[in-house]
Amino acid sequence: MSFEARLARYAELTVRVGLNVQPDQRLVVRAPIEAVELTRAVVAAAYDSGCRYVDVIWSDEHLQRIRLEHAPRDSFEEYPDWRMDGLLSCAERGDAFLSISGNDPDLLKGQDTDLIAKVRKIEAQKGEPFGKLISRSAINWCVTSAAVSPWAARVFPDVKPEKQVERLWDAIFSACRVDLPDPTEAWQVHIKELERRRAYLNAKGYDALHYTAEGTDLTVGLPEGHLWCGAAEKSEAGIVFAPNIPTEEVFTMPHCRRVDGTVASTKPLNYSGALIEDFTVTFAEGKVVDVSAKANEAVLKKLVETDDGAGRLGEIALVPDSSPISQTGILFYNTLFDENASSHVALGRAYSICLQRGAGMEDAALNEAGGNTSVVHVDFMIGSNRMDIDGLSADGAREPVMRNGEWAFEVQT
Repeated sequence: MSFEARLARYAELTVRVGLNVQPDQRLVVRAPIEAVELTRAVVAAAYDSGCRYVDVIWSDEHLQRIRLEHAPRDSFEEYPDWRMDGLLSCAERGDAFLSISGNDPDLLKGQDTDLIAKVRKIEAQKGEPFGKLISRSAINWCVTSAAVSPWAARVFPDVKPEKQVERLWDAIFSACRVDLPDPTEAWQVHIKELERRRAYLNAKGYDALHYTAEGTDLTVGLPEGHLWCGAAEKSEAGIVFAPNIPTEEVFTMPHCRRVDGTVASTKPLNYSGALIEDFTVTFAEGKVVDVSAKANEAVLKKLVETDDGAGRLGEIALVPDSSPISQTGILFYNTLFDENASSHVALGRAYSICLQRGAGMEDAALNEAGGNTSVVHVDFMIGSNRMDIDGLSADGAREPVMRNGEWAFEVQT
């Protein structure tokens, strides 16, 4: 099958399964300029599905580095308010939203971490209203990726430069089931499997999870009424969509004041253009009390200091080590892919859909129930084939949830 045919399949999968764009619905696409081929294919697939209008917002990540190197030192709290006002206006109209990622993991290497942290904090603060819409699945949205040269070079440094992007596209297509005879049918089967996993966990209603692995001994309390989500969600308009292509996780909301112990990362975290490597995070009564990292520890410290909630957990997600992405053996240096190769947690904002009646709650009520509030939401990977996870009941009973990184319970097909 030609590259063009595979790209068209990928675009159609994104539009029909990821977004589930409805007839006469409008679509907003945010994409890097390097992703022009995929963006054009998505636009064509969207119109073919009955989309009324597609608005593409282009970005150039190199402008971030140029700003850090050349802009006035007192200008880094500037932000174009019209940009977020426009997104909120589109969301209120009921538009679908697609974000295409494809970045250079080392773009901001060597830049001033204080300035980077300031820019990220302002962006997060300004984007918080839109982020809340995403966290409660108010609209149908999706995140997917495109292979770009700097990213491909980081993932496949030993491959000839002229072949690196091709190799990364092959890896993306494989991870997203594009090369199977019927990708849409394959995704429907996969979604049903994840839904059975989350149904089992919801029926159990554990009070906490206990994680153990090399460098990890962590107990994560779960709020009363927590819900496991994943695979597919439903927007407030009743549209069923898959917010991540690819996805291998089921996830829920931890209790933001009941997290204790230490957790070690198993993959680097690409944040603010810097790779945070070989790091550990220690919690006491839900709050981060210590961090250490082999590389870019200062960036990690700035992250957890973004606001009061950035140093607490807002998500825990379970992914078996045998997931197709994990089995590639590829370190993608991209959170969308790496988080679906490994169980992970997220610092910052909780997804309000992970609590009964949570989607309609104000921040204060959500926080009172145990849901974390923050302007950031940053995932990092902690799973491996050496991790065990137990479900703890309120009466102290303990049951295996994962053993050696794999599901420790069966579900009926």
